[in-house]
Amino acid sequence: MTTKSVLNWGILGAARVNERLLPAIITANNAKLIAIASRRPGAAAETLAKYAPQESDVFTFNNPDDLLNHPDIDAIYLPMANEEHTEWALKAIKQGKHILIEKPMALTVDDIDAIESAATKHNVTVMEGFMYVFHPQHQAVQKIIDSGAIGDIRTVKTCFSFPMKPARLYRINRDINHGGGAMWDIGPYAIHTARQWFNHEPVSVIAMANFNEHGADTSLSGVLDYGQGKYAQFDMSFERARRSEYEIIGTLGGIKCETVWNNPDDNPIVSWWTDAGEQHTLELAPVNHFVLEIEHFSDAVLNKTTPILGFSDAKSNCKVITAALQSAITGNKTTIN
Repeated sequence: MTTKSVLNWGILGAARVNERLLPAIITANNAKLIAIASRRPGAAAETLAKYAPQESDVFTFNNPDDLLNHPDIDAIYLPMANEEHTEWALKAIKQGKHILIEKPMALTVDDIDAIESAATKHNVTVMEGFMYVFHPQHQAVQKIIDSGAIGDIRTVKTCFSFPMKPARLYRINRDINHGGGAMWDIGPYAIHTARQWFNHEPVSVIAMANFNEHGADTSLSGVLDYGQGKYAQFDMSFERARRSEYEIIGTLGGIKCETVWNNPDDNPIVSWWTDAGEQHTLELAPVNHFVLEIEHFSDAVLNKTTPILGFSDAKSNCKVITAALQSAITGNKTTIN
């Protein structure tokens, strides 16, 4: 019996993120793009022509169900609107497809529970799409922490923002309960990076936000309390200059990851310092973390291993996000259950 070495992919949606993910699937050494589907007539074909015009053997569908029913597709990348993730994930799982779900996995923990239950029943692999996790620069950050150079971590600061352009107004044209706003769009990154560096989850959060006429947050900032004087400050906005960075401050020094959303040709820079006067700058080789994400997920499915981003992590991130939104609405500190 021959072991399969390549995972066949389909893309369920013509979202803008395909600019990065579609070429990543094509580039990955253990993945093959079979089809892309969109409900908008012609959108799938347009997306393929725009981001991978050289791929002449990829099917394009105007009906997502045609993609889900395609017998050659093993795995689905799901970049539909946030509020649609649960519905279409459950449909794909029912068809026996493995799924990489663009962040956030879902808008409620109950929905993530439903996805997990279905995935277990149908024996499929599901992962939330945080591509940044797979970039080697974060391993370099962890190595500095493990060396003891910055002491015990006391504060983490994360900042993710970019100015809203007219073409992206769909991100804020509905309220937060329906997946609209900065928190559900770029906030998952800010929260996820804030959660990576402590060895336990936060206990409470306080946040404030600027809401538009649709009930979507256009900017949101807050603080996570990890207890014992340990905090994570987070900020996300569609009203500020582009930022995708985090800073870790310990008892003896600090580390800064200057660009989390690295382009494939970027040289990532990690800087760190100590109270003793040390100053260091570490420049790493360019890496495409989207390709690494696809290769990791494909490998997990092909070799029946567990992906590094599991349901427990997705639920924890969702709990913090929903608690922060609740705090921003009420103006009160919110316990994270």
